[in-house]
Amino acid sequence: MRLYRRFEGLGPEARGLAVALGNFDGVHRGHQAVIGAAESAARRLNTRPAVLTFEPHPRSVLQPDRAPGRLQTPADKLRVLDDAGIAAVFMLRFDRLLAAMPAEDFVERVLWRGLRVAHLSIGHDFVFGKGRGGDAKMLEAAAQAHGFSLSVVEPRADGDTIFSSTAIRAAITGGDMVRAARLLGRPWSVSGRVRGGDRRGRTIGFPTANVAIGRYVEPATGVYAIRVNVAPGRGPGGEVLPGGHFGGVANFGRRPTFDKRDLLLEAHLFDFAGDLYGRRVEIAFIERIRPERRFDGIEALKAQIAADAEQARSLLARAADRRYP
Repeated sequence: MRLYRRFEGLGPEARGLAVALGNFDGVHRGHQAVIGAAESAARRLNTRPAVLTFEPHPRSVLQPDRAPGRLQTPADKLRVLDDAGIAAVFMLRFDRLLAAMPAEDFVERVLWRGLRVAHLSIGHDFVFGKGRGGDAKMLEAAAQAHGFSLSVVEPRADGDTIFSSTAIRAAITGGDMVRAARLLGRPWSVSGRVRGGDRRGRTIGFPTANVAIGRYVEPATGVYAIRVNVAPGRGPGGEVLPGGHFGGVANFGRRPTFDKRDLLLEAHLFDFAGDLYGRRVEIAFIERIRPERRFDGIEALKAQIAADAEQARSLLARAADRRYP
């Protein structure tokens, strides 16, 4: 996959593509339908599929006090699109200058003179340009004028719930990770570098990898069954440290037993031996086990973590063959 951060001065390999246009936070099943329409058009037109998206999220620029927690970082989004076989991603910086561009100029400068799109795919409710002045009707006229084809994808739903980033955030903040995965098409995950902590977990037999949630949407506090992808790294002597996939159990919360206040994700990996400090990990939330609570002492906490770990292993075994349509 090739990443472009501009729309001007592109070479022939980046023009004439079938482009899916949208914010695509989460790349959920509704987004996948829009991207799928671009892929189908690419096959029909003998070109390649591409995605045109924006970072940061437009609302973080236009309404920063109302900006939603993110389902993905930009790196997460690129990884999912790469796994989906997208040939090119145009990730344009969304700033006040781009926000002030009239919709007509966006069509002419970006879509036509810049990318020379062969096909454009959008969701039914996609709007763009200054004052949200551009919509599907405008793009239909532009497609006819310039000779590119257009797909306007109708909403997709799970029962009576339309696939949307808003619905997925609601599932995550409510701790319903099974529902979030069903809407996303895969388990929701966060990525980050393991940071140093007080190393208390080692002293009670459950060492943890501590990861800050940052700008991700905050899940409900509590204990979760998780899967962890550990990226390869290097040790203090420069030696290569292999990566791998592990099951585990995690607590997200304020650790009331130890009178802590800051929110932290603490992940214990099953069957892992080694030091994770400074390593990059991706933690996928499979299912919530219980809410976070305060314990009377360390022994009570140890007993509960052991029970949580046993339940997490059982949940992970049951989820191993789970498919997300």
